Amino acid sequence: MIEIDAGNGPHPLGMSPQEFLRGYWQKQPLLIRNAFPGFESPLQPEDLAGLACEDGVLARLIEHDKANDAWRVRHGPFADSDFPALPDHDWTLLVQDMDKWDADIRALLASFTFIPRWRIDDVMISFAAAGGSVGAHVDQYDVFLLQAQGRRRWQIDAGKNPPLGFRADVELKLLREFAPTHDWVLEPGDMLYLPPGVPHHGVAVDHCLTFSVGMRAPSAAELLGDFVDTLAADAPEELRFGDADLVPPKDAYEIDAAAMARAVEALNLLRMRDPDRLGDWFGGFITTYRNAVEPAADEAPRPRIEVEWDLAHGASLQRHPWSRMAWRKATKAARLYAGGRVLAMPVRDAQRLAAAEQVDGGLYEGLGEAGRDAVFELLEAGHYRLQLADEDA
Repeated sequence: MIEIDAGNGPHPLGMSPQEFLRGYWQKQPLLIRNAFPGFESPLQPEDLAGLACEDGVLARLIEHDKANDAWRVRHGPFADSDFPALPDHDWTLLVQDMDKWDADIRALLASFTFIPRWRIDDVMISFAAAGGSVGAHVDQYDVFLLQAQGRRRWQIDAGKNPPLGFRADVELKLLREFAPTHDWVLEPGDMLYLPPGVPHHGVAVDHCLTFSVGMRAPSAAELLGDFVDTLAADAPEELRFGDADLVPPKDAYEIDAAAMARAVEALNLLRMRDPDRLGDWFGGFITTYRNAVEPAADEAPRPRIEVEWDLAHGASLQRHPWSRMAWRKATKAARLYAGGRVLAMPVRDAQRLAAAEQVDGGLYEGLGEAGRDAVFELLEAGHYRLQLADEDA
C-alpha cells in the first residue's frame, strides 16, 4: 500500500505512528490524502516573498526556461522589485528554516512528535507559480511534503535501483534520467512522505505553497569529521606513536605489519571509551545548527535575582527559535544539550527543559538547583528571552 486516506482519523499519518514507523519510515513512500483535512496555510505567498528579502534568511529563486530546458538559480536576500518582474509561470521561491521565523509554522511540528525532535531539521516553504519546479532530484533525508495552498503534481520513482546520475549542465543536482512509477496531484491538506533516495519531481499545477518538513541526517563523513576534530582537540600531547618493542628491520624503508599495528594502537588510544563522553559529543553535535546559526547573547544581561523576581510575578523565559535542545540519560543523572552546550542535571529537569518552549515561574520553581543554574546559563547565552508580564509575546 503506497496511498492512504487519513480522512478525519486520529492521526495525520492515517495509521498509528508505530505502524508507520514499522512499515514506511526509511522503507517506502506514502501518499496520505487528507492528512490535515481543511488545512489553511498560516502564511501567504507575499509573506514568504517579504521574508526572502531580509538579511540572514536562506532563500533561493529557481527559474526554468522550458523551451531550452535551462535552469537559473538565484540566492537571497532579494529586492522587493525582483518579484513583480517575474513571469506568471515556471519559477519557484524556496525559504528554509521557516519554523524559526514563524511561530505558527513552528506549531505544525507538534503533529510530528512520533519522530525525535532533534531529528527534525527545518520546515522549508516553497511558493511556485504555475509550472514552477526545482526539477527531478533525490534527497538523502526523510521529508514530509504537505500541500498548503493550490495544487502540485508529484511524480516519484519507487522502483528498485533507480538511476541516480546527475546532469552536468546545471547548478542544481538534477537527475539525468527520471522514469516515474507513480503520479499524483496533491490538494491542500494532502501530504507525501518520501524516505531517503527516492527520485521525485514536483510541478505546480497552479500557484501553490508546499511545506517540506525535512529531517536532519548528517552524513557519515560529517559525523566522522566532527568526531575526529573533537578527539584531536582533547588529545593529550603525550599520546604519540610508540615502538618500544622495535627490533632491527629487514628493510629500513619498509612500513611493515608491526608498524601498522602500532599506528592502529595509537589511534585507538583516542577512542571515546566513556559512553558519557561519546554521548556528550553527539548531543553537542546534533543540537548545533547546520548553518552555525546561534542565539545571540544579551549585551546587558539582567541580574539573576531580578529575573527570579520577574518569574515569580508573571514573567516567562521564551526559548529562542534557533535554540535546539535535546537530553540524554547519563551514568549519573542526565545531560541537557543546547546549541552544543552540555549541562548536567537530574533527568526530570532535563526532560522538562528540553520540551518547554517557555519557562514560567511554575516550571522554574519545580526545577532543582542544577536545572535552575542551567536556565540562567542558557539565558545569558541567548537561548531564552525574558518576557515580562506586561509585554506582548
